[in-house]
Amino acid sequence: MPFKANASRRHHIPKQRHRIRNWAEYDAGLRARGSLTVWFTPEAVARWRAETRATPGGRRTYSDLAITTALTVRALFRLPLRQTKGLVGSILHLLGVDLAVPDHSTLSRRAKVVRLPVVPRSSTGAIELLVDSTGVKLCGPGEWLVEKHGTQRRRAWRKLHVGLEAVSGRIVAATLTDHNIDDGSQVAPLLDQIEEPLAAFVADGAYHQTGVTAAVAEHTPDAVVIVPPRSTAVPSATAETNPTQRDQHLQAIAEHGRMAWRKASRYNVRALVETSFSRWKRVIGDGLRFRTDDRRTTEIAIAVRILNRMFDLERPDCVRVA
Repeated sequence: MPFKANASRRHHIPKQRHRIRNWAEYDAGLRARGSLTVWFTPEAVARWRAETRATPGGRRTYSDLAITTALTVRALFRLPLRQTKGLVGSILHLLGVDLAVPDHSTLSRRAKVVRLPVVPRSSTGAIELLVDSTGVKLCGPGEWLVEKHGTQRRRAWRKLHVGLEAVSGRIVAATLTDHNIDDGSQVAPLLDQIEEPLAAFVADGAYHQTGVTAAVAEHTPDAVVIVPPRSTAVPSATAETNPTQRDQHLQAIAEHGRMAWRKASRYNVRALVETSFSRWKRVIGDGLRFRTDDRRTTEIAIAVRILNRMFDLERPDCVRVA
């Protein structure tokens, strides 16, 4: 507990208050997120069966769209694979559609090689990219079992790297790596997933690396890199004659302070990616259910599609109340 003897004389910062201006539309969008018709679309029913192969080999029973739909329902409602088959079969029965239902082994096998349908991007110009990483758990004993019975090894986890578009709030890139992989090394793989040019690249101090700046410049030469320099950073040798973006950040921090630099450079917008991680772990969960890396890659891609679809339904228009 904090010391409260001088609480009345301390400076108290009031909590910010916000108001949602499109509450009716946003409330309808929140209800739609739980509707099965949003996730089990008529297009999926129409294209449920796989197309006939033109090359020699066995024919698949289910299309990639059918497998994607089943895996989406599984991730959204956090079901095991067998229960996923039961739910999908119930939906098809209620729709009055005579279609076969993929069993748990088919879903597991196809998760390794399924090709997700391409979703058109909503952005038409340069985007402001926010990049960060977070940890996700793997299958294993829960916290209660570990505390009660102990464990012989530490519970494994992976690192999820995400690129978020600041204006729309959509996740435009994601990679999954081992927990000891450096954050800066995944900037190039994230940028490879983005076709649009960058207006700005915003990340925290872990991305203060030469390789990160080079990867952004290779993707979009004139993109603004907004990464806070370390406290021990010094200007480059050409800071006086030909200053780099990093030199300009150091000069602004030296003249006006770090807090003023954050506000002037719009670095504070990076908080949106932290909000995205919170949304991910509340909607999808903080762990991965598949047990192999290729299936986990599909699991991550499905989760990205779910969160982006929820954002497309409706997003809140919040304004700060004075």
